[in-house]
Amino acid sequence: MLIDIIAGARPNFIKIAPIIEAIEAVCKAGPAVDYRLVHTGQHYDKNMSGDFFEQLGIPAPHYNLESGSGTQAEQTSKIMIGYEKLLLEIPCDLCIVVGDVTSTMACSIVAKKINNIKVAHVEGGIRSGDWTMPEEINRIVTDSITDYFFTTSEVANSNLRKTGVQENRIFFVGNTMIDTLYKQMPRFAKPGIWSEYGLKEKEYIIMTLHRPANVDDQGKLKELITEIVNSSQGLPIIFPVHPRTAKMLEGLGLSYNNLYVTGPLGYLEFNYLVKNAKAVVTDSGGITEEATVMGIPCMTLRDSTERPETCTVGTNELLGTDPKSIAPAFEKLLSGHWKKGTIPELWDGKTAQRIVAHIVKIFGLG
Repeated sequence: MLIDIIAGARPNFIKIAPIIEAIEAVCKAGPAVDYRLVHTGQHYDKNMSGDFFEQLGIPAPHYNLESGSGTQAEQTSKIMIGYEKLLLEIPCDLCIVVGDVTSTMACSIVAKKINNIKVAHVEGGIRSGDWTMPEEINRIVTDSITDYFFTTSEVANSNLRKTGVQENRIFFVGNTMIDTLYKQMPRFAKPGIWSEYGLKEKEYIIMTLHRPANVDDQGKLKELITEIVNSSQGLPIIFPVHPRTAKMLEGLGLSYNNLYVTGPLGYLEFNYLVKNAKAVVTDSGGITEEATVMGIPCMTLRDSTERPETCTVGTNELLGTDPKSIAPAFEKLLSGHWKKGTIPELWDGKTAQRIVAHIVKIFGLG
């Protein structure tokens, strides 16, 4: 049996690392399973791609489709053309896609159109309800043609049932991103900026912003950052800047004594900062999951989230995108009244093992 594992963007790399490890463990045990790692090239620079492969011990991709940048349509079409050529030459038996990026949707469509290849969606069923997000479209399209759903929560299970997905195609397994987090936590590395900026444990804020609603309008972006700085009571704010956000920051002329703008950080360095932070301010779904497991207060600048368990169970609070919501949240944090939170069910570091065990059973390989 040949399994394709699709990865295209930074969040994908974190999620596939434990799946590859679990498949390789099964291969050693005897079942006739082989895999090929297909990198679509959606994230292609070293900071967004290469460093993650090195730090997480992901093997070199068997194929790189080198899709590169472009509009939504351009990037989707490049990925689809590249993956179609590969499948026409060497078809697989199962295509595993993870998360909700363009590569996820594009490769699942191609797999189904080429000899109706089975598709497994890791992180299937999550929904934000916000159709202005490209990721929400990717999730809905992918799940509409998925055969096997590997889910992170009962909320995701319920979303799938509401669309008519049969129970025997839904597998509640947990969160592969957390598998990687637990494995790599002992290796978290203090970044150079720790000493450079004189950072101290639990005495700084880590911030990330990249969603269009927050960064595409320079006025809105400046207002958000100014409100965060003014609410922080002088705590250092570390702001690793996504390439999308970097373009918007140019020309804003932001200059605050406690705001430190850096380039993208490696996985080990970034999560070292999260683990030791006073709090996280973000609009990234994945970071809310990591903060929840590490017990770090998290403020999410979005109007909705596809990961509600980080709010109902974890340390995350959804503030919305109105800058006026920031000051009250910081007041709660700095007065010591932030909720403690717990870890969601099955976020235990064993998700990839459960996924592969299900695949072995589904295809009668055990």
